Amino acid sequence: MPESEGIYTSVEDYPDSELFTMVGALSKIVDVPVPTLVEQFGAYMFGVLNSKYPIFSAQQPDFFSFIKSIDSVIHKEVRKLYDSPSLPTLDCEQIDEHTLTIKYTSPRKLCFLAEGLIRGSAKHYGVDYSLKHDTCMHNNSDHCFITLTI
Repeated sequence: MPESEGIYTSVEDYPDSELFTMVGALSKIVDVPVPTLVEQFGAYMFGVLNSKYPIFSAQQPDFFSFIKSIDSVIHKEVRKLYDSPSLPTLDCEQIDEHTLTIKYTSPRKLCFLAEGLIRGSAKHYGVDYSLKHDTCMHNNSDHCFITLTI
């Protein structure tokens, strides 16, 4: 039995191990790889979070502006609500009007969740995009490097 006894609320933090235990079990049942399930959960999670906090997407006129605001606006507000959230760092650089790069760094290594959140936000903004995830912490790097192209 997990430490939380399987009872979850939106105002608590839970060990990542509980998430990975559940996702690992689900992966075996549905025969879908863990990274795919985590990415799908991220896409779902964007919708839930955007319903709860629509101000963040309403403040940003487009997909790239929203992605660039995550670290400086959204994570800043999360830190006000929670004592010690374990948030990733997203260093974004807009290369041109069609290309945005993201250096994702986190000891939690939830880059696949970030991919899903990106997918959810692209859907929200009605944007078709491609994502390249060439460098990854799951392949012994200290960060992930993600390129978005619209």
